[in-house]
Amino acid sequence: MNSTNGYHHQQQQYGEKRFGASHKDRVRRGTRGGRSRDLRDGHGHGGGTVGVRVCEQQQRPPTDFDMAYFHSYAHVGIHEEMIKVVVDVGCGTGILSIFCAQAGAKRVYAVDASDIAVQANEVVKANNLSDIVIVLHGRVEDVEIDEEVDVIISEWMGYMLLYESMLGSVITARDRWLKQGGLILPSNATLYMAPITHSDRYSESIDFWRNVYGIDMSAMLPLAKQCAFEEPCVETITGENVLTWPHVVKHVDCYTITINELESVTTRYKFKSMMRAPLHGFAFWFDVEFSGPCVSPTINHTPSPLVENNSIDGSQRKKRANPNEALVLSTAPEDPPTHWQQTLIYFYDPIEVEQDQLIEGSVTLSQSKENARFMNIHLEYASGGRSFIKESVMR
Repeated sequence: MNSTNGYHHQQQQYGEKRFGASHKDRVRRGTRGGRSRDLRDGHGHGGGTVGVRVCEQQQRPPTDFDMAYFHSYAHVGIHEEMIKVVVDVGCGTGILSIFCAQAGAKRVYAVDASDIAVQANEVVKANNLSDIVIVLHGRVEDVEIDEEVDVIISEWMGYMLLYESMLGSVITARDRWLKQGGLILPSNATLYMAPITHSDRYSESIDFWRNVYGIDMSAMLPLAKQCAFEEPCVETITGENVLTWPHVVKHVDCYTITINELESVTTRYKFKSMMRAPLHGFAFWFDVEFSGPCVSPTINHTPSPLVENNSIDGSQRKKRANPNEALVLSTAPEDPPTHWQQTLIYFYDPIEVEQDQLIEGSVTLSQSKENARFMNIHLEYASGGRSFIKESVMR
């Protein structure tokens, strides 16, 4: 798979957005809560509701793209010899642990704090792998493994990469058990952001109230905007919606990142719009990369060698000298959709921008003191002599 930065094409043809299903239905039926990580990715954080809007009708079955991602764990570096010891952080139903066993792992420790671990143990038994896969029901911080491990695997990524993610547990597992020179999969992750235009979405949510069966209900507009755009939305957009090259918000090196770094992430950005269009907000997406420690950067605070600055507009683009060096999964707008989709932060009112007009500001993502799995988002943005602040919470 070739490397990606979430924006393959240097020239995009912008036009009417195409949806595989009714976008209006997806927006109208978006939920404020009830997303279960057991159903989404098998991690299981003990249930609970989330404030982020997931704009889809129902949980879709895994696509070929999803399955290729899962199988990547089974063939990236694990199958070299039948002597590897693996720990699966947040094993969920145990599917990744089973992939590792099938790929030749000598021993797999499948760890999950939720009750899904009980079902995972039954799945392991049903596949006659109990002599290889050991299911541990408990937190990574609490369970005991009496040997060092060669490989850590985990599908730890949350929406917007860091929301409700399990990266902290991966870091703990790394510091407790990983051998020197061991492998972490995925190895690197990069969170991107870019300004977007999305007139159809704005119109469906807001303009509807201007005339309802001939009745002027514009008095509902402030409430409608708050209901539709107060919280981040998880939706699928395309490259047609993106106004500029993306900017790197955070690069994560799983071999060196610390838990303290996850408490707050701040970046300043400067974009130059590629076209004249209404600016409706910002989209966030991420890539994850499967590679060994020799490929990953040694210090997380310095720019990754996989990322270079784009001197034209201050954004950053991800490149690799050898496309075969590592496997990359992208959740970018122009790539095949995944269950992470993209995370959108909409403005209450759009800003008209001209071609080459600057859009600049900063964004801070911080763990909520109320709940470490919640994310506070502080967004400052300015364009055309006007400046704004948007505060929102993913919970």
